[in-house]
Amino acid sequence: MVANLWDNGKAAQLKGGLDELVYRSNLLGTDRAVANWGGGNTSMKTTVQDFRGRDVEVMWVKGSGSDLGTMKAGNFTGLRMDDIRPLIERDEMTDEEMVAYLAHCMIDGKHPRASIETLLHAFLPFKHVDHTHPDAIISLCCADNGKALAKEIYGDRFVWVPYVRPGFTLSKMIAEGVRNNPQAELVLMEKHGLVTWGDTSEAAYHKTLAIIQEAESFIEARVNKDTLFGGRKSAPLAEETRRDILAQVMPVIRGEVSADKRMLLTYDDADDVLEFVCSNGGAELSQVGAACPDHLVHTKMTPLFVDWDPASGDIEALKSALKTQIAAFKEEYVRYFERNKNEGDALGETAPRVILIPGVGMVNTGKTWFMAQISGALYHRAIAVMRGATALGSFVSLSENESFNVEYWPLELYKLTLAPAEAEFSRQVAFVTGGAGGIGSVTCKRLVSEGAHVVIADLNLEGAQKTAAEINAKFGEGRAVAVKMDVTQEDQVAAAFRDSVLAYGGVDIIVNNAGLATSSPFDQTSLKEWNLNMNVLNTGYFLVAREAFVLMKKQAIGGSMVFVGSKNSVYAGKNASAYSTAKAAEVHLARCIAAEGGEFGIRVNTVLPDAILQGSQIWNSNWRNERAAAYGIEPDQLEEYYRKRTTLLVNIFPSDIAETIAFLASSRSAKTTGCMITVDGGVPAAFTR
Repeated sequence: MVANLWDNGKAAQLKGGLDELVYRSNLLGTDRAVANWGGGNTSMKTTVQDFRGRDVEVMWVKGSGSDLGTMKAGNFTGLRMDDIRPLIERDEMTDEEMVAYLAHCMIDGKHPRASIETLLHAFLPFKHVDHTHPDAIISLCCADNGKALAKEIYGDRFVWVPYVRPGFTLSKMIAEGVRNNPQAELVLMEKHGLVTWGDTSEAAYHKTLAIIQEAESFIEARVNKDTLFGGRKSAPLAEETRRDILAQVMPVIRGEVSADKRMLLTYDDADDVLEFVCSNGGAELSQVGAACPDHLVHTKMTPLFVDWDPASGDIEALKSALKTQIAAFKEEYVRYFERNKNEGDALGETAPRVILIPGVGMVNTGKTWFMAQISGALYHRAIAVMRGATALGSFVSLSENESFNVEYWPLELYKLTLAPAEAEFSRQVAFVTGGAGGIGSVTCKRLVSEGAHVVIADLNLEGAQKTAAEINAKFGEGRAVAVKMDVTQEDQVAAAFRDSVLAYGGVDIIVNNAGLATSSPFDQTSLKEWNLNMNVLNTGYFLVAREAFVLMKKQAIGGSMVFVGSKNSVYAGKNASAYSTAKAAEVHLARCIAAEGGEFGIRVNTVLPDAILQGSQIWNSNWRNERAAAYGIEPDQLEEYYRKRTTLLVNIFPSDIAETIAFLASSRSAKTTGCMITVDGGVPAAFTR
């Protein structure tokens, strides 16, 4: 049952007016069983002073592109009611006319564009109006016998409105229906949602909850868990088995859905998802259509329900089925577009947003982790609606043509234009070793600033988690994850990549950066010191690159690796034979991988820095003292010593290396592989030959 979240203590502290509307909206949006992400809208009519000091009646309504659960005062639009009310006398009004007209009604041109359903709120004679998409209500509105059942629940207290796409016509139908029924307390919009109202913000909120709870009680009394979705067809696989399967198939899925544009993936195996994908009726029900018009832009009309028997345990058969069926889905989507397109429509992404795998769960696709999560969250709502609708009767949806018209509706697509423009590394996942260190952490932040998602791999998990938290706080939830990894341990490297696949679906960019350094005269270099350098700087780079190479081949969409070498990769550093030899081997390993990776679109390049003292864990170790001793100077003189030996008389900082890494990983160097770039201020002895 939806919960009452109203807190009288918090409400008493509100200033009133718009603050009350924000509070009510956030409460409604917090519970996704009440309001879809990005869906629904709320309003309040009040009196404010205009720019000339005159009292004018204004309606505050949710702005387009915002979400009830998180929106603030700045996400609402104020509109003059005296300008809007005369519209109800019209017989018709196109979407384009409505949008243009409402722009003239705004009390402040800086406010966001008004909601698609603004007139729905304006035409109703109530101070506070809520439009939501509760699971229970949509279950009723998507049941083939929904109107008759609504009569059983609400008697004469409701107005039933046949499905009409939001806009002027629907708004007028709702207003006339309420006017013609003095007993009305709510409006049920067929295949769409709920409208309720109240004299105060609190009254409106409690009315919305009460109406939903009545429908919930009615539905739950009719749910038979044994026959839900036609009963169980197969058993969910064990949790660890599901993870193992997902780790193997998500790179395959990512490759198939990223043929045109890269997509990120998330997975979901919550109880309701498993119940649906393991049912007898899930495959057929999933193809009926979207549970709500709001879903279409994020889930498409239907998901891909994979034809695979989990009892077989045949993962190769699942991979084959995914390739074949994703291709078929994309081909059918193109045909769907061609059958229904209107003049000016441009074909969108053809890959499925929701992929349902029996026994395993749901995989979602999106241009970002967040958008993939949204697709998944909305399909949870779809499952809840189908659960309720089938308990009441049969689940029905929009026609194909109407579904298309909603999916490609300019007013709905406008919301997507409010998202930030895609950047250089949008839709890409970067895996950075040594990600908690000076170069690593700055590189992670540099790549994320241009759209990447990052996996921060480091032996220092606490440091990696700190960097991830900083990134997510600044750039948004899910942009970075931290994993603990010792690059010399094959099992830990494999586990870290498995975690990356489960987090994002795959990897596009590898930054092989983990490192250490030791310094000893050659005749005093121990085998232990030699092996330490070789293990971390050779074996470690090999293990990470090999795991990435295998993964990139599975994805079949190319990729980029950037090795962080050293000036010592091409220059024999004094008293550093173990370190210099290992760094030289790094460069040659990169070239070897580049030679083999070309046919798969995998590029491998190397950046050669020198003396990055700032924020460096290596230079904060005994390496600083050792290098100072090698040059016969004090440790605090090193920075100036290194600056003076460069031809440019400069010091090199982590941001300089991060900039070069970003260049080598970017489209700007798309035709470069097997290359070395020095970033050392110009040390003549290390000029590449």
